[in-house]
Order: sequence, then C-alpha cells, then structure tokens
Amino acid sequence: MELSLYERLGGSEGITKIASDALDLHLKHPAIATRYSKSNIPELKKAAANFFIMGTGGPNVYEGKDMLTTHKGMNISDVEFNAVIDDILQALEMNNVGQKEKEEVLFVLYSMKKEIVAV
Repeated sequence: MELSLYERLGGSEGITKIASDALDLHLKHPAIATRYSKSNIPELKKAAANFFIMGTGGPNVYEGKDMLTTHKGMNISDVEFNAVIDDILQALEMNNVGQKEKEEVLFVLYSMKKEIVAV
C-alpha cells in the first residue's frame, strides 16, 4: 500500500518545515509580501502547517476557516496566487521533496484556486 502524501512529505514535522519555509519566502516576495505586513507570522505558520497537514491526509488538526471564507473580499489576483504557488514549490524544493509529491501538491493547490482568486 502506498504511503499518503502526508507521510511522503515527512508527516507533521516535515510539513511544518515546508509551510514555515513557504511563508518565509512569501514575506520576501515583492508580489505578495505586503499581504502579510499585519499578520501574526507564528500563528499564520501554525495555521498553514495545520491546513497542509490535514489536506495531505494527516490528522485533522486545522481549526481555521475554509478557503473561501478566509479569502473572501481580499481580491487576490492571479499574479498573487501564482506567486504563492512559486514560493510553495521553492519550499518543496528546499526540503528535497520528490517530483511526484510536488505534482500532487500542485494539484491540490490549483483545485482551491476558485476559492481564493477574485472572491
């Protein structure tokens, strides 16, 4: 039996590191950095990791809002969405994640686009 994406990404520890690295990249990315200027970064990293853990087949530890509720009224553009995707891919690369897993993560991210962009 194949391991879940959660397990292949290193479980909670691996995913927490990936989420933290991705958010660090977001904070430096000119297209999206200002979106995070008033955020509580440690809380945001925890929420992002927990969402990612749950979304990849790990335990349901996420207690935040759904994607549509979270992003409604933010008027996020395609450019911003793609910047986030680029940062996540870079974080996956930084953590030596395999190609198959990267593709699975991309599939999940793009499946949420309609709940994030221009809502």
